[in-house]
Amino acid sequence: MARKKESFEQALQKLEAIVARMEEGDLPLEEALKLFEEGVRLVKFCNKKLDEAERKVALLVRDEKGGLQATPFIEADDEE
Repeated sequence: MARKKESFEQALQKLEAIVARMEEGDLPLEEALKLFEEGVRLVKFCNKKLDEAERKVALLVRDEKGGLQATPFIEADDEE
């Protein structure tokens, strides 16, 4: 069965609902496993969308002549 195209926001909202449902702790095993599998699919989908967005992000910087030039976004090191 084909899924309709979902947005990042829709997937994230579904994922949050799944997490909330699973945190209740009263699910039968079969239902918990189905929700877990759906959650894993949604995490992969969201990560893919975030990776795509990160690749599209570019910074505009001025060159020596004062013109604007696009440069790739480089993630800052978290350890600083």
